[in-house]
Amino acid sequence: MKPNRKYLVVLLLALPLMMFMTSAVEEEHHETDPMVFVGKVVNFVVLFGGLGFLLFKPLRKFLENRGRDIDRSIRETNESRQASESRLEEAQNRLEELTGEIGQIQSEAEEQGRVEKERILGHAQEEARRLKQLAHQEIGLVSQAVTRELREYAAGLATEKARERILAKMTPERQARLIDSSIERLERLYEKSGSD
Repeated sequence: MKPNRKYLVVLLLALPLMMFMTSAVEEEHHETDPMVFVGKVVNFVVLFGGLGFLLFKPLRKFLENRGRDIDRSIRETNESRQASESRLEEAQNRLEELTGEIGQIQSEAEEQGRVEKERILGHAQEEARRLKQLAHQEIGLVSQAVTRELREYAAGLATEKARERILAKMTPERQARLIDSSIERLERLYEKSGSD
């Protein structure tokens, strides 16, 4: 609405109010004449008729625009709500899928862990059996070597002297050293066989 039109509308709205206020003051002082009353009614009809005529198109246009804006806003809100509900539903579906996938991955990992544990235990038992066998073989070889050495030594000396020396050599400390050296030989033998 143009500024001049706004002032005109305000003036047209205020004019009947001022007229009725002045007429109310006049009526207190004068008797009412029917022609004055008819004039006021005609004035009132002309004034509000003109006002209605001036305001009808802008008011109708304003109300139509406002109605369209409200309809558009409602449509946009509904579309936005539907899009949000759709995204929420997709997110919930994806969350359910991920929960299922996590459960499946967890059960697969547990199964793989169990299989791997059994494999490692089997391998460790086999390795322990093999080391035990190697230790027995090494002890047998060391025992044979010691026996041969003792026989050679016993042949060179008298039986009694040999017994004393053997007993002197086979102290618990010596036995511990022999066992330690046997274990070291076993480890070297195992490392050589493992590297081959």
